[in-house]
Amino acid sequence: MRRQRRGAIARCTAIATIYEIASKVGVSTATVSRALSGGGYVRKELREQILQVAKAMDYQPNSFARGLVTRQSHILGLIVPDIRNPFFPAVARGVEDAANERGYNVLLCNTDGSLRKENDYIDVLRSRQADGVIFTTSQVSSRNVKTLMKSGIPVVLADRRMDLECDIVSADNVEGAFQATRHLLGLGHDRIGIITGPMGVATSQDRIEGYRRALSELGIASSPDLIREGDYRERSGYAGAMELIKLSDPPTAIFACNDLMAVGALHALEESELQVPGDVSVVGYDDITVASVARPRLTTIAQPKYEMGAIACRMLIDRLRAPGDPYQTVMLRPQLVLRESAAMMKCEGSVCNPGL
Repeated sequence: MRRQRRGAIARCTAIATIYEIASKVGVSTATVSRALSGGGYVRKELREQILQVAKAMDYQPNSFARGLVTRQSHILGLIVPDIRNPFFPAVARGVEDAANERGYNVLLCNTDGSLRKENDYIDVLRSRQADGVIFTTSQVSSRNVKTLMKSGIPVVLADRRMDLECDIVSADNVEGAFQATRHLLGLGHDRIGIITGPMGVATSQDRIEGYRRALSELGIASSPDLIREGDYRERSGYAGAMELIKLSDPPTAIFACNDLMAVGALHALEESELQVPGDVSVVGYDDITVASVARPRLTTIAQPKYEMGAIACRMLIDRLRAPGDPYQTVMLRPQLVLRESAAMMKCEGSVCNPGL
């Protein structure tokens, strides 16, 4: 037992410190610190000697201690509501790539839509001295955003907005929903059901606004019985579609405000022995991977997910470097992607039915 303890201690003490490197080279610890960090002047030959000795002694810098000195941890927090939704991994990849390009690491925090988990993650990020935080959660707590900003930790909202002064990057959700609804109207559908996200979420409100705006342009009133609230998950799309098709005057088309809910709607229609698009047309939103492999493949609105994450990260790092600059809002344009789930209404005499 005693021999094993000595071995463990030997392994621990084998990790060199800057004091040991300084002693070995015969210089001050300040000189070693400048050589290792690349900051300040050190003669080229001496710097190379110090680096060689540090490598030979297996020197590992203490990033936490370095953070206390520089007041930067080079850690960014990314808070997402549901990592199972393929939209968020695409955003996260954009954040991670942009962070790595600039020497930052990303700590991913998945809240599952829980405010309690969000609060816990905020405590973790503050204890880890995160330099900044990107929020993509569907119900961002303004209290948490204010707490971070008052602590000197900048915040960027990605695909979210609130009435606070901070940097925001988002796709134009009003425009995207307008494009989706206008496309269905152009196919001859004038009774269009919509399955929304949570009503208290800004993205949901924007997409409902775009839906209503497209209807209004053709003089069609938005009917409350055609609106079903979902939660951006597949099961709510299934439930919403089931309710819509059981109406005495069901819609001939359904606009689901994300692709997961659109897939849920497809399952409900298949289970009800309704053909898509032969009986009911369906349009989704986001253009995640499942949209192109669903049967039929989903007509949807593509969001620039990766770009959104990358831009959010760059905005956050820029904010760290220039905290006094004016806050920015970057709006990205979504794009309609045509596939097979939506089709022209087929009219026979005075009666129109959806069909190819």
